[in-house]
Amino acid sequence: LRFSPRYPTKILQLSTVESTLRDTQREFYALDLEADHFQASVDDGINLLKLSIRDAEKDPALRMVASVYDRDNQMIRDQYDTPGLKVVTLNNILKHRTFPLADILDKLLEAGVREMNHHIEIEFAVNLDVPPGTPKIFNFLQIRPVVENTDVLNYSLPDIVESETIITANTALGNGLINNIRDIVYVKPSCFRAADSRAIAQQVERLNERFVNSGKNYILIGPGRWGTSDPWLGIPVKWSQISAARVIVESGLPDYRIEPSQGTHFFQNLTCFRVGYFTINPYLHDGYYDLEYLYALEAEFEDDYLRHIRFPEPLLIKIDGTRNKGAVYRPGFAGQSDKSASNVEI
Repeated sequence: LRFSPRYPTKILQLSTVESTLRDTQREFYALDLEADHFQASVDDGINLLKLSIRDAEKDPALRMVASVYDRDNQMIRDQYDTPGLKVVTLNNILKHRTFPLADILDKLLEAGVREMNHHIEIEFAVNLDVPPGTPKIFNFLQIRPVVENTDVLNYSLPDIVESETIITANTALGNGLINNIRDIVYVKPSCFRAADSRAIAQQVERLNERFVNSGKNYILIGPGRWGTSDPWLGIPVKWSQISAARVIVESGLPDYRIEPSQGTHFFQNLTCFRVGYFTINPYLHDGYYDLEYLYALEAEFEDDYLRHIRFPEPLLIKIDGTRNKGAVYRPGFAGQSDKSASNVEI
């Protein structure tokens, strides 16, 4: 059944008796709890049963989600004990509001889009079969960004001339061109102390909020791991605190050499949000980072930890997903033909 949490009573599938009978759910999956039927397997669906709605008519849970087709009067009735074919309409919940499912989903979706700065999908479970006087249970299971299907760009990065770049990475994730970013936010290496990483995360969040409100993106550069749970290994930000970053760079320092991020959720977010990811350590001759060039530019914002540089024209960012190489070019370099090309999703 498809419905909008904001308009839960306007359901196209239930607009007529014919569409209700034709388009509503007829089968469901259930876990086989018979001990004698259990099978051990790596297939997590082997103990599931595919059943008809008719098989659940004696289950109390169906009473909460089903209506009845009254054949004699050609009507859908919400009185479950009425004789007739049971059809899943969720009318008791969405129309008669015996459980505030639509309100819960509306608030969760709104908060999720706001915090993740992206369209999302969620998974949830509800337990309506509870003892009398006990609140019904809503379990929020998972949230993730909606991944849009786009054509894969077969892009090959030509040989990089370091003097033309601000950053060059020999380890990069992503693929394609980005040519609509004018801002770089970076942690000042000369002022960085691991003990200050939580304070840095809070300031990054404040800057990120400005980008979110303006609908713009930026390049984020900092030492150690972004998003680490251990503040001594990098900057302990949550994804919502850096949600407007389009390219994330993890850089080593002479006395601060941390292994790159390895968390599953971190890379899932990079993939889903199509964020470019560079790891560099110029102090070990791994990549290139022209800090002198950035320091020579006037800062849009600067405090004890961060500098925000805004360029008059968009920068050109190239990522070769085949060779795992990437570069952020200085303004005026890397060929004007690339700059005139349309922006390509990573």
